Amino acid sequence: MHPETLLPKIVLVSDPTLDREYSHFPLLDFLPCAPSGLVPRVVWNYLRGRPAPAQDGRATVAPYAIRKLEAALLAQHKPEDVVVAHIDHLEDAIKDDTEVIGVNTMDPLGLGPLTMSYSVLFGDQSKPWVRVEFEALMRRLNRARAGKKAKLVVGGPGVWELTVMPETMDALGIDLAFQGECDDIANEVFEDIGSGAISGAEYFGGYASFGDQFRLRWVSSEKFASRRPGGKQFPNLDEIPLIRGPTVKGLVEVMRGCGIGCDFCEVTLRPLRYYTPEMTMKEVAVNARAGQHSVWTHSDEIFAYKHGPHFVPNKEAIEEIFTAIMSVPGVVSANPTHGRISIPAAYPEVPASVGKIVKTGPQHWIGIQVGLETGSERLAAIHMPNKTLPLRIGPDGTWQEIVLQGLEGLNRSYWRPAFTVQVGQADETPEDNWETVALVNKMSALVVGGRPAEFTVTPMQNVPLGRMKARKLSHELLDTSQLAVYYACYYQLTKITRRNALKDSTGNVVRRAMVASGLGLGSWGLMRLIEGICKKRGVDIEKAKRHGVGSGEELRVLAR
Repeated sequence: MHPETLLPKIVLVSDPTLDREYSHFPLLDFLPCAPSGLVPRVVWNYLRGRPAPAQDGRATVAPYAIRKLEAALLAQHKPEDVVVAHIDHLEDAIKDDTEVIGVNTMDPLGLGPLTMSYSVLFGDQSKPWVRVEFEALMRRLNRARAGKKAKLVVGGPGVWELTVMPETMDALGIDLAFQGECDDIANEVFEDIGSGAISGAEYFGGYASFGDQFRLRWVSSEKFASRRPGGKQFPNLDEIPLIRGPTVKGLVEVMRGCGIGCDFCEVTLRPLRYYTPEMTMKEVAVNARAGQHSVWTHSDEIFAYKHGPHFVPNKEAIEEIFTAIMSVPGVVSANPTHGRISIPAAYPEVPASVGKIVKTGPQHWIGIQVGLETGSERLAAIHMPNKTLPLRIGPDGTWQEIVLQGLEGLNRSYWRPAFTVQVGQADETPEDNWETVALVNKMSALVVGGRPAEFTVTPMQNVPLGRMKARKLSHELLDTSQLAVYYACYYQLTKITRRNALKDSTGNVVRRAMVASGLGLGSWGLMRLIEGICKKRGVDIEKAKRHGVGSGEELRVLAR
């Protein structure tokens, strides 16, 4: 079947920033958050790379969320009625009979914490690449559906940004934005949208919003749809379909929800649902048959998989799920996405056991994203008291000691964590920020197994809503203690990028050398720019580099 012969009722499209491999260098996944005024288009286009090739106008790989939606719709539609369109063939897929165009997005307006942190730090009023690409996609889709009946619908975790700035809906030509999980009601929603309705038995016209102190409220709006207040909010495990097509990075899901209860995170409100090993193996096999030999095992908290009381890890269940994944023919490696630091601190045998299963070693490190959030004992107790479970701050050590123990536990099993910290939290003081600087410096100076600790720390920015809407963003928003956090984080990022750029790059020798050289030069330039901003604002650079660091021998034993 050629692209011009596609006649789908439903066309599914990915945000273009979510379907690339970014030169297969892990840290470059953050590149779309960068301001377009600082990263030239030629650099952006080169580093993000090309999408996987099309097959008859369809995407051969797609983001996991799109594949889930596709699977849900195929439960009641014929394969020819639902098309996951390749980015190069959107116009060919949208026909007179197309009823709905569904777009998945994560950060459509560039209001995500990391994107905003770049905007604030650099004071750059240019749009971030995530927004540039999303707006360009909307323009293409609106041109393609001009004069046709197709409705344009947006969904995914980025919909909250449209609720913050609803005026952008009309400007971008979006008919409707759907908020929340919809695996079990996708067919009802798409049928109603196609017929012009926006309110079904399981959902209503409006959206959920979180106000002060993370309180949930419901807002009616004809431009939005979400699960009905007071009704069922999430699909059960048996209502979540398994993917039918391969995904970007070979990503599959092993669980949903977290349950830790941090007061700044919406994910904690979702119920825990655990995939069985058999379910996960079926999804992995879909990717493996398509030549995807590495598996990203997605969860909001991998160490909570079938956990015991007080979040004691279920080592046997975690081993079982990774053993099942690695048993699928064609799979050569697996990598978790998210987890908390307290488990490798209290139970280093858990990452060690998983490492043996997925064959980590000096030449094969795996990554995991960890929410560090702060170095402050006080803020940790206020905002995330359960994040250390089953350990407790106080009886089992300070928050910083737990973090250092966890980092050592991960590194000894060849796990390289990508930490995130928050700047601008409620109740934050300059002293709290300098505690974060101290923790980052202690981690940076830590020696594990005779080598420097392997990790990155990325600062995330909390920005007042009024500033978001006005986009009056600059480093003037940051006090010197907050800028010191940025400096300490990017100082560590520069060191590890220059240390690992060549060995972590992929491709032929020439491309690896070009990517490594570009990353080394880019990280050096970024560091010089940040240092200039910090000096201009009066940050004590030497203090930011060394605050909290004791003797080298002390740091070697701190985490033991």
